[in-house]
Amino acid sequence: MQFVITAVGPDNRGLADPIVHCVTELGANIAEIQMFDHDQESVFSMLTRVELAANKVDDLRGAMQEISRLTGLSVRTWSPNTNSHRPRIAVCATFRRETPRAVLEAVQTGAIHAEVAAMISNREACRPLAEEFAAPWFQIGDATGNADDERLIEICDEQNIDYIVLARYMRILPPSSVWKYAGGRIVNLHHGLLPSFPGMRPYHDAHAVRMLTYGATCHFIVPELDAGNQTINQSTFSVPPGTPLEEIIRHGQAENEPKCLVEGVRRAVSGEVQLHFNRVVATKYAGKFAAK
Repeated sequence: MQFVITAVGPDNRGLADPIVHCVTELGANIAEIQMFDHDQESVFSMLTRVELAANKVDDLRGAMQEISRLTGLSVRTWSPNTNSHRPRIAVCATFRRETPRAVLEAVQTGAIHAEVAAMISNREACRPLAEEFAAPWFQIGDATGNADDERLIEICDEQNIDYIVLARYMRILPPSSVWKYAGGRIVNLHHGLLPSFPGMRPYHDAHAVRMLTYGATCHFIVPELDAGNQTINQSTFSVPPGTPLEEIIRHGQAENEPKCLVEGVRRAVSGEVQLHFNRVVATKYAGKFAAK
């Protein structure tokens, strides 16, 4: 079985050694290791992807809990091999309802083989949507919409979330949150084509240079914002010259963005694609990227 181990916490010496020694002693094959020191914040982050015999799962989880206790690191052990259950997803949204609705409907119809275990927002706008689909609702924003990022992670831990889906969630997750659910567990919809049009106003930017093709990008989140090398799915539409920006945005938000996100989430939760060394690979080729 494949396991992804993430560790985040105050920077110090010797934090990686216990994790590496533990997995090798258990007979695991290490397929990927990433480490990063956030010097300004004095935060250490680490991701380790391993292949381990299924009968060693309890030993691995117990050992990681002990390492967490001894080092003060926030350690998570997760497996993308969810054959025994439907993947549990958390749908995060802010104002717009088209994209979260599309995901909820796709789960309801079986187009996405998953269970919506939480709907999380920094605003109240999508609460009726959660009620309509009987999705557990969690509001993590203050009166001005500032989100409690730590609470978001706590909810995902409490609900045993496999994948976090950012369905037009208009907040940037901090690096510590991204590292805690690293390894291809956070799926985002960007309402523009990456890498050409990053940022908060991709429709406007594309229109300013007289583009006739617009689109959306579904990608795995990594600490670098809109890095563009983690694309799961892209969907485009073309318009005649002179089409008003308002009409372009309406079509993109109502039709193209929902379609793009649904297919991207389906690919991720079905295991068709995974993230290895911050690159999206088809599952059947994933082994070629394993470290020897």
